[in-house]
This record gives sequence, C-alpha cells and structure tokens, in this order.
Amino acid sequence: MNIELELNRIYFSPNYTIGKLFVNGQLWCDTIEDVNRDLNKDGDLNDPGETKVMHKTAIPFGRYKVIVNMSGRFKRMLPRILNVPHFDGILIHNGKDETSSSGCIIVGENKIKGKVINSIYWMNKLTYYLIDEQKKGNKIYITIK
Repeated sequence: MNIELELNRIYFSPNYTIGKLFVNGQLWCDTIEDVNRDLNKDGDLNDPGETKVMHKTAIPFGRYKVIVNMSGRFKRMLPRILNVPHFDGILIHNGKDETSSSGCIIVGENKIKGKVINSIYWMNKLTYYLIDEQKKGNKIYITIK
C-alpha cells in the first residue's frame, strides 16, 4: 500500500508559501515553506524568471518519494523527500516560519500570519505515523500542487 501525502499550496507571498498537508486524502495540518519560484508549476526551475535562491526557495511542484531516516542535522528520525531537482537534504520538520526552512517543508498550524504554531506536535505526529507505515513496508510519496 502507498501512503500518499499531498501538499496543496494555497498562498504565495513574496517571502513565504502557505499550504495544506493531506495524508491519504485527510487534512493533516498547515505548512510554511520558502518562496515558490517554480512559477509555471512544471516541476523545475529552468524557465525564464525561475531561479533557485539558496536557502530561500521552495521545492518545485511534483511527486516525490519520501523515506523516514536519521537526520544528521537534527539528530532524529524525520521524513526526507528524495530526488528533488536542484535540492539536497529536503526534510519535513518543525519550525516557526520560512526562516526555519532552507527549502524544507515546515508543518504546524497557520494561525498567525506568516508563521505556524504547534509545529513540534505536528512534526512528531507525522513522523511517528510515517515510521509505522514504513515499518509495514508501505511506500510513501508526496505530491506538491
């Protein structure tokens, strides 16, 4: 069985991107990311006006495989998004705003403009769920829309 994460980006500001994260079709939590620079939503940053800015760019739209493994930076198990063009080490983790991101997806509740709250709760809930599913042999994917 596949576990399907879906990130629907709903608000694009000049400084950050807000989204809704669904797990197997069920709303899970909100997200905050860096600025979306995949302007035509084609899954790359190769078109006119699209440029990756280091530590300030959301990953391109598309579908990616996810695994849960040990993060060398955070020293804990976290969901890792694999094979993202132009990016390495993309995780789903906790934080408060886009400055916590560096291209990663920050989970929480978007109840304050430009921020998420209760991020550690949502990171733990998602991580433990995905660890259990991975142990069962289920493959995990995320589609970013």
